[in-house]
Amino acid sequence: MRKKHIVQKLYSLFTGELFAVIMFAVLWVLYLLMFDWAAAYLASLSSIFIFVVLEFILLQGSYYWFLKWKQVRRKDYSALPARQLRWFSWFQKCNLAFLAIALLILLDQMVSHSVERYWFLFLYLFALVEYINYYHVRLSFMSISEVKEFIHQKGFRSSKLAKELKKR
Repeated sequence: MRKKHIVQKLYSLFTGELFAVIMFAVLWVLYLLMFDWAAAYLASLSSIFIFVVLEFILLQGSYYWFLKWKQVRRKDYSALPARQLRWFSWFQKCNLAFLAIALLILLDQMVSHSVERYWFLFLYLFALVEYINYYHVRLSFMSISEVKEFIHQKGFRSSKLAKELKKR
């Protein structure tokens, strides 16, 4: 891939994730302000908790792609420095702890038939998929060529961040 194409792709990845973080928060607040029915789903502590977890994971993705974008602009195609990878290793551990707590909350909501349980489940699955996408296997494909590449490969490929964390 040409350097210019890589730079553009990385820029698109980090700005896209950052845009999603901002827009999700804006929409969350707008729904609370505009729709009375939304408070039951969006204003509970459990919903706010899982939303913050999701946003935290998305911010990590944006930060990772930003760091890679800066590297490639300097013509550095290596892994991230050890110090930065230690941060991502710490983020990964935090994510697991938060997702485990969220799973306990979800189980409680399912047993108690909480009104926001399906909303919580949706956000939990969204956060879990994003966590897996960043820290384990690549689940997102942006272009037709990437989809074709996925079809031709056997099984899922490790994510870029997962490969870098394994090498350190």
